[in-house]
Amino acid sequence: MRRWLAVALIAMIGYAYYHPLRSWFATRSELHARADDVAQLQAQKRELLQRVHASATLDNVAREARQLGYIRPGEHLFIVKGIKAWQKAHSRIGGSGR
Repeated sequence: MRRWLAVALIAMIGYAYYHPLRSWFATRSELHARADDVAQLQAQKRELLQRVHASATLDNVAREARQLGYIRPGEHLFIVKGIKAWQKAHSRIGGSGR
């Protein structure tokens, strides 16, 4: 009887420790996953800040403005259409286009 009582006591103690240990391991695993996410987001933030600082230079702002179609005062904007068709027609003529 003592032997079964000891086995039951050990089983109850094991059962009592099982749930907190399982919870602790799950929490620890989640913490490591979140730490990896935080490190990845910090790297992304650094990259984005570098891009913001790089895009704030005058040359980059001017380049972006030109891509949007803005021109400087005194310049004239010419819109050329049909470039692809012209290139296609002239690529058939010869290798050098002469």
